[in-house]
Amino acid sequence: MLSDTTAPAGPASLPRRRPGWVRQAMLVARKDLAIELATGEIVTTSGFFAVLVAVIASLAFYAGQDAAEQVAPGVIWVSVAFASVLALSRTWQREREDGALAGLLVLPIARSALFAGKALGLCVFVFAVEAIIIPVAALLFAVDLAETGAGLALFCLAATPGIAASGTLFGAMTVRTRARDLVLASVLFPLLAPTLLAAVAGTRELFGGATIGELTDYVALMGVFDVVFIAGGVGLFDLIIEG
Repeated sequence: MLSDTTAPAGPASLPRRRPGWVRQAMLVARKDLAIELATGEIVTTSGFFAVLVAVIASLAFYAGQDAAEQVAPGVIWVSVAFASVLALSRTWQREREDGALAGLLVLPIARSALFAGKALGLCVFVFAVEAIIIPVAALLFAVDLAETGAGLALFCLAATPGIAASGTLFGAMTVRTRARDLVLASVLFPLLAPTLLAAVAGTRELFGGATIGELTDYVALMGVFDVVFIAGGVGLFDLIIEG
């Protein structure tokens, strides 16, 4: 009698699950952050540009003892705005090189997750630039960060998501145009006006001695801007990127 030497069949291989929406967004953001950690070009160039703007503005708009209250808020947020556009332009330029954008679009991920991942990566880049420019501006204008640092951090947390979301949305719209940098700046700066004006006005009040509790209206306005552009990006990114 022959013994049965046939090995028992192993368990059937399970199909690989598609990652969830949050996981998809995190993978896209991690890809951008990994490239930046390897090259450092976006934070380095944007941070240097922001510092240069702050130094030139501190010399051009010197207002004596009132400079910290009257000039520094505008210098900080104008520097952040210009540096954000520079960072955004370079982020999408990477996707245009060697067909990287086409590779992203064929991945089995939701377009809204692609938007969220790109916006999250840009948000980290802008936070890094803010971490550079705020201490530099405080040094140039003799701002006491021990008193105003918490308020500035709150404004950064409120303003940056809206800047990143609107920049990602319209960056995708202009990524295939020839004069994309000019078109992006022309479209983006008017849309950033509400959050930038709120940030400048709130920072001026903060430097003037207002408490954080007295600045909630500015934070709420920036929060509305965040919600509008995050929701718009999640809903419209598919149409824009495929157009």
